[in-house]
Amino acid sequence: MTMRVLYGVSPNDIPGFDTKRLRAEFLVEGLFTPGALELAYTHVDRMVVGAACPAKTPLTFGDGTDVGTPLFFTAREMGIANLGGAGRITVDGQGFALANRDILYVGRGAESVSLTSDDASNPARFYMNSVPAGRDIPHRLITSDEAKPLDLGEDSRSNKRRLKMYIHPEVAPSCLLLMGITDLAPGSIWNTMPPHLHERRMEAYCYFDLADDDRVIHLMGRPDETRNLIVANGDVVLSPAWSIHMGAGTGPYAFVWGMTGENQAYTDVDPVPVADLK
Repeated sequence: MTMRVLYGVSPNDIPGFDTKRLRAEFLVEGLFTPGALELAYTHVDRMVVGAACPAKTPLTFGDGTDVGTPLFFTAREMGIANLGGAGRITVDGQGFALANRDILYVGRGAESVSLTSDDASNPARFYMNSVPAGRDIPHRLITSDEAKPLDLGEDSRSNKRRLKMYIHPEVAPSCLLLMGITDLAPGSIWNTMPPHLHERRMEAYCYFDLADDDRVIHLMGRPDETRNLIVANGDVVLSPAWSIHMGAGTGPYAFVWGMTGENQAYTDVDPVPVADLK
């Protein structure tokens, strides 16, 4: 397991960032490495994002050295989404089978997590969001069929999409983590339209199911000082509370969204009219 560290920045710093600096601060690349577990710790609400791509050998973690606690889950919870082939996650001896687009919630206090792929030639691609937690909640598998769907957008505006809530008070409880998956309808390219801010929560986006030659143009920054990130398959964007988040793809794609902050009120957002963006 490897852990990189990212430090949050002020929105006042953004005007001076070139492309390289912007990507270094807000884009996490290279998490999905075959046969490895890769994590990144951000000081933006202390979220950890990561990925594990087990091949023939299980990938196991649980030590808390990198987060300063006896165990990784001494004071943390986690959501693990499977974005690849079928796999299995074992938490302290309790096994969970994850199909594509299933999510496992791992509660505070877990000692050891082991991840395997059913077929090394079609491996699981486990994507992780972990945040601090203040109470114990049982581990739970949430299948794609159990998630709560919301149909959003319009064909005529190229932003029709289905958002599914997995780790959410209306589906599966957590302490502070929210997590779900959004799929765009065929022919639609825009996500999170219109853009918005949520001052009381940060968010991380993991874009996936992109073709090798496709990219998502992710827009971020203050509404009057926007910037863009060119995002490839498996890249993760960190979105602080002060930043808008929206994007358009050059081809089909989906994304996992994860949030944490002061509350779990999904509607606690401040919409930003597109006409106000600069």
